[in-house]
Amino acid sequence: MYTTSKEMLLKAQQGGYAVGAFNAENMEMIRAIIAAAEELKAPVMIQTTPGTVRYASLETFAAIVKAEAEKVSVPVCLHLDHGESYEMAVKAIQVGYSSVMIDGSKLSLEENIELSKRVADVGRACGVPVEAELGRVGGKEDDTESKDSAYTDPQEAKRFVEETGVDSLAIGIGTAHGVYKVKPVLNTQRISEVKEVVDVPLVLHGSSGLSDEDVRDCVKRGMCKVNFATELRQEYLKATRKLLNEDDTVIDPKKIGKVAMEAVKKQVEYRMKVCGCDGKA
Repeated sequence: MYTTSKEMLLKAQQGGYAVGAFNAENMEMIRAIIAAAEELKAPVMIQTTPGTVRYASLETFAAIVKAEAEKVSVPVCLHLDHGESYEMAVKAIQVGYSSVMIDGSKLSLEENIELSKRVADVGRACGVPVEAELGRVGGKEDDTESKDSAYTDPQEAKRFVEETGVDSLAIGIGTAHGVYKVKPVLNTQRISEVKEVVDVPLVLHGSSGLSDEDVRDCVKRGMCKVNFATELRQEYLKATRKLLNEDDTVIDPKKIGKVAMEAVKKQVEYRMKVCGCDGKA
C-alpha cells in the first residue's frame, strides 16, 4: 500500500516507537525492504538520496516503489532523503514521492527557515509531508558532507517548526553519517529537551553503527523515525562478495541479486525490531 509518511509517523509518536527509514540504491534493495516490512507487518519508509537519484532518476525510483508497494498490505512511503534544493524537492513531489526532506542545515537559521517553509508550503498544497533538518549531522551521506556535528538548540527548533510548518524535524544529537571510526558521544537528553517544545515527530539521522541500546534510548526519548543507510550497503556488498569468492563461475546477475536481497532483508528486519515498529502496520 503506497502512502505518505504523515499518518505512520504520527502513530509512531503516539505509540512510543519509531518507523524504520531505509535507504535504497536499486530495485533489489527496494524489494528486500518491502519484503521485510510485509513479513513483520511494519510500516516502512524507503529513502533515496540526491546521489542515488542522479544515478537513476526520481521517476525511476517512484515507479519501482509504487509498483512494489501495490503488492503488499503494509503502508510503504517513498521519501527523498537530504533533498539539496527547492527544485529537487518539488520535482520529487511532482513525480510521485510521498514524502520529502529539504536539508538546509548548512545555511543560517534564517535561510534554513526560508527554504524549508517554501518546500513545506508546496508539500502542504500537494498533500505531501515535508521533513527538514536543524543542527548538523556529521559525516558523509553521498554528496552531503559535514565535518562536525552541531547539537540542535531547543528554542531554535521551536521557532523553526512554528515558522516553517514542516511535518517532521531531524535534529543533531551527535550522530554522523557513514561509518563510525570511534564510538559517538550522543546527547540523548537533547531529544527530550526538543520534544518538550516541539510537537512534530522527530527524526534520527546517522543511525547505522549505533548500538541497539542507543537506538532504543533515542526512540524512548521521542525519535519517531530512524534512518539506516550505510549498514544496508555493507550487508548488500558483503553478501555479493561472499558469493563471488565462493563461486567465480557465476555470470547471472539475478543470482547476485537474490543473495544481496536476503542479506538486506535480514538487516532491515533486525532494525525494525530494534525500532519497535514490527506488528504496527
